[in-house]
Amino acid sequence: MTTMPPLPSLDAVAIVERAASFTRRSLKGASKLQALKLAVSMMDLTTLEGSDTPGKINHLVAKALRPMPERYGCPPCAAVCVYPNLVAEAVRLAAGSKLSVASVATAFPSGQFPLNQKLEDVRWAVEQGASEIDMVISRGEFLRGNRSLTFDEIAATKEACGPAHLKVIFETGELQTYDNVRLASEIAMEAGADFIKTSTGKITPAATLPVSLVMLLAVRDFYLRTGKRIGIKPAGGIRQAKEALHYLVMVKEILGDDWLDPTLFRFGASALLVDVTLQIARMIDGGYQNPDSFSLP
Repeated sequence: MTTMPPLPSLDAVAIVERAASFTRRSLKGASKLQALKLAVSMMDLTTLEGSDTPGKINHLVAKALRPMPERYGCPPCAAVCVYPNLVAEAVRLAAGSKLSVASVATAFPSGQFPLNQKLEDVRWAVEQGASEIDMVISRGEFLRGNRSLTFDEIAATKEACGPAHLKVIFETGELQTYDNVRLASEIAMEAGADFIKTSTGKITPAATLPVSLVMLLAVRDFYLRTGKRIGIKPAGGIRQAKEALHYLVMVKEILGDDWLDPTLFRFGASALLVDVTLQIARMIDGGYQNPDSFSLP
């Protein structure tokens, strides 16, 4: 693990207040419509349930490729995310498109497996065709101060990914403090993460604006220090279009236009797609659609 510059303690009150300021910004008209479509293009549609079947993956991929009828001009989503045993089916269904197939790995969502088993999990998912791997850190080890192990596991997972991109999930709801979120961000980026991600979506709280702000600031500082652009993915609990717009405003202010792109910013929130597509339809058609007008992902 390389030596990182010392990190000052964060002012929690200031973080919360600054995050809240982004909720008071307003997008209207063409700018709002453009932002809503951009949000769709940044979504990773996810199904991570024990009841997942090839049929469910078929529906998920179809929804990701065509979130709305063509007349709305809505782009496809960025990726679908599934368990490793369903990767090959998702890859088959997405063939010929630009849709990425991501897979959770490393004993998702707990991370409580020996490292050799975690790495086999990653290698198998990549062999099945996954182009992105979403790993979870060992939160227990991190919280007991074993930061070197956290770094080493991320670095080993990155190596096991081969050509696939690595997203590192912190499960920020378990990290307890903003300082811990900031430190986990630094460790992950130093260890080779392509993306840092808030949550598994399996516990609450998941993604929040303050936590995501801390991670965005870490990404900004890492870029200024190294010249490397790292992506960020808030995941879990983002359900309304207005929330997505708050995140996009925050990304633009903290990181600039370069990060307003699916290669560097994603939403891990399948339920979000429902409200965003309804809002797009309202702006184009002049009235709200029934929520059942567009099938759930």
